[in-house]
Amino acid sequence: MKLTHKLTLAFLLLSLIVIGLAVALIWGLINYEFNQYLEVQRQNEFAVAAKNYYLENRTWDGVDNYLREQQLLPPLNEVSPPPQPFVLVDTDRKVVVASAPYVVGEKVKQGMLDKGIPIESGGEVFGTVISTGQPLIRNPIEQKYVDQINRGFWLAGIVGMLVALGFGLLLARSLTRPVRDLTTATRQMAQGKLEQQVPVHSKDELGELAQAFNQMSADVARANQSRRQMTADIAHDLRNPLTVIGGYLESLKDGKLKPTPERFEVMQAEVQHLQRLVDDLRTLSLADAGELKLHLEPTSISELLERVAEAYRHQAGQQQINLKVEIEPDLPEVNLDSARVEQVLGNLLTNALRYTPEGGEISMSANQPFDGAQGEGGLVLSVKDNGSGIPPEVLPHIFERSYRGDSSRSGNESGLGLAIAKSIVELHGGNIRAESGENGSQFSIILPVQKTAEHPTEQDTL
Repeated sequence: MKLTHKLTLAFLLLSLIVIGLAVALIWGLINYEFNQYLEVQRQNEFAVAAKNYYLENRTWDGVDNYLREQQLLPPLNEVSPPPQPFVLVDTDRKVVVASAPYVVGEKVKQGMLDKGIPIESGGEVFGTVISTGQPLIRNPIEQKYVDQINRGFWLAGIVGMLVALGFGLLLARSLTRPVRDLTTATRQMAQGKLEQQVPVHSKDELGELAQAFNQMSADVARANQSRRQMTADIAHDLRNPLTVIGGYLESLKDGKLKPTPERFEVMQAEVQHLQRLVDDLRTLSLADAGELKLHLEPTSISELLERVAEAYRHQAGQQQINLKVEIEPDLPEVNLDSARVEQVLGNLLTNALRYTPEGGEISMSANQPFDGAQGEGGLVLSVKDNGSGIPPEVLPHIFERSYRGDSSRSGNESGLGLAIAKSIVELHGGNIRAESGENGSQFSIILPVQKTAEHPTEQDTL
């Protein structure tokens, strides 16, 4: 059974229950009030008739025949007459006109008399009319009135049921429309059409679900496109060195080229390129699987930056680029994986050296701001250059895998350098960001300052 039908039946059942309870309650209340009205009216009629008889005859003898003439008592020849709801009691508390459970001549308790209607005139009490508690017998006119009320209730119930069915169907279709849209879009995604958007019809939970689905679909489509692009780029990166190595090996095998140290150096460089690519892919795969482990140990930030800068000073000097280090004094030691952080800084420096012209400058800095901009107490490591900068349209994508271009500054040939840097920094509980303008670019690593441990620890990122 479809969800629309289930909801419609649920709304209909709920409406029937509510309508049924309302009709039963109102019908019972009306019948009760109508019976009360009839009882009071007939009791008053009974008392007035009895009073008139007594004032005329000054005795209760023969009052029962008079009341029968007034049709307030059933005829004597009636077989099994129904019990009457009222009895007449004289001033001696004796029953004059009886009905079950009372008999003529029975003496009634004073408490029952207090609940009855006294028959009096000019301050003189002649008797009392009390109720026996027997149900009233309605006359045809009264019964017709009640029957008309019952028919009205039945009609109102049927109309209410039809209205509830119509509104239930409309409401069920309205509630299930987003679900149907999501189901259709999900089936399209299952068939490979990942870019799906469903209309948002409301601002309630269903609307939030539709918005979340649209965001998920866009993210999945973007991730799939990124994966395809990454696969194509990696295939391209693998093909080039393999082509060079294969060409040299084939030529050496056929004797077309002679083995020389220079040719072996070229092949060795291509092999190293393949090794770097494989290492990058392995690092990313471990990060994705949550299996990249960090060997944390108390580390001096100043020593770490000086060590990285010293490794790249020769290359910077060859390119006539000034590489300087600016470290705020008295920085605390931080628990981190120094090898991984050096890998991140090395990627950033390699990137900066590639895009900084001769005579330019690259600065590495470390400070601990307390203005809350990067998080109060956080440690900020920066690599800044005065190179060509990063175009605004490229800047938001530079940490995506295999996003490359002439100005994308991806960090290495595979296009995975900045993606690896981001993964490593986030595993340390920090974040990395990039800023760029006409005067160059700056990459900032924000690391939380944690209490250092006495002994190195290995942190499993699972």
